Amino acid sequence: MTFTTGLPARRGPGFAETVALIAALMGLTALAIDTMLPALPAIGSSFGIVEANELQLVVYAYMIGFGIAQVIYGPLSDVWGRRPLVIGGLVILIAGAIVSAVATSFDHLLIARVLQGIGAAALRVIAISIIRDRYDGREMARVLSFTMMVFMVVPVLAPTFGTLLLALAGWRTIFATMAALAVAVGLWFYIRMPETLHPEFRRPLSVRSILDAALICFTNRAAVGYSLAIGLLFAMLMGFIGSAEQILGSDGYHLGVLFPAAFASVAITGGVAAFVNSRLVRTWGMHRLSHGSHMIHVALTAVFFITAHLWNGLPPLWLFMALMVAMQFFFFIAISNYNALALDPLGEVAGTASSLIGAFTTLLGTVGGALIGQAFDGTVAPLSAGFFSLSALTLGIVTWTERGRLLQPTHEGGAIPAIAE
Repeated sequence: MTFTTGLPARRGPGFAETVALIAALMGLTALAIDTMLPALPAIGSSFGIVEANELQLVVYAYMIGFGIAQVIYGPLSDVWGRRPLVIGGLVILIAGAIVSAVATSFDHLLIARVLQGIGAAALRVIAISIIRDRYDGREMARVLSFTMMVFMVVPVLAPTFGTLLLALAGWRTIFATMAALAVAVGLWFYIRMPETLHPEFRRPLSVRSILDAALICFTNRAAVGYSLAIGLLFAMLMGFIGSAEQILGSDGYHLGVLFPAAFASVAITGGVAAFVNSRLVRTWGMHRLSHGSHMIHVALTAVFFITAHLWNGLPPLWLFMALMVAMQFFFFIAISNYNALALDPLGEVAGTASSLIGAFTTLLGTVGGALIGQAFDGTVAPLSAGFFSLSALTLGIVTWTERGRLLQPTHEGGAIPAIAE
């Protein structure tokens, strides 16, 4: 595959390697969360944290930096290109991981986690921008699905990996390992991925150009509606991730060392859903797949809410896990296509669009997820209430976005010219 961009003499990776490389970049952002989930009790012991819910701040501090910094990277990548921003973000991510590894207090750790999130934000924004540079419509949804399929291996394996590092050398080693992996992925990207920003889409660095690009995003009904949908759905995911160790590992079901296996059984569903989506999206289209999956998801969250209250907040473990797996499956099909639907009409401002949408959805999801996580009371009742209310509200927003016409196939784009396989 050749890239007809600003570096005509360089050859980029083929389809499979591109998917793997983009997934690795995005995987680093998930690794920074999921690897250290089993270590939260140990971190609390090291710094004398008594309130278990306070440890969730290790997750949410990272997400705050991750969300806010996305506003910066997109516009700059539309001016300078994708490569410099990815490399700069990796440097910041590595620095944040090293500082986390040597933190001397809980406050210092939280500050380092914010720094880590600021660096990781570049990877999330630019990875999506690179995909949008090269594909649109159903092809973009297909590539995103393959990327998500590979990317979802990280949450499956990361808690087990973190548990092993914790047992062998303590929680600080987890952050040191994050830094080492970021160096490896950075070298891979530097050597193999050329610039992908189309020369005709390069924008001047000015406040006016950024505001013009933002105006395109904010005045597009699909971009606004699906961004709201992504943010509210993401809040559900963050609510679960933030309290997962407490629900499954320590306070709820008391699985202890079996927590990584339980978490992985839920996380792997996202990879399965991404694979199914990649196989069906070309035939069924993004609208049918996402809207149909979301309707099923609302029904499942209603069952989850009723079930939680029938068993006083703690249904049998097998039932809780079965519902989580089912909800996760339809959740990922919906949100994968919502990402594509939000970006599809914004090709000429892909970097800024990815940046603004990423920042908005991340911050909305982080705040909403933190509200769910901080409501943890030893049961899954707050989680079930958050899931049902947010899923139903989001379906209402999608209905507004489509002017009441759900499940309706529309023209969903083709391939971007000037990129040859």
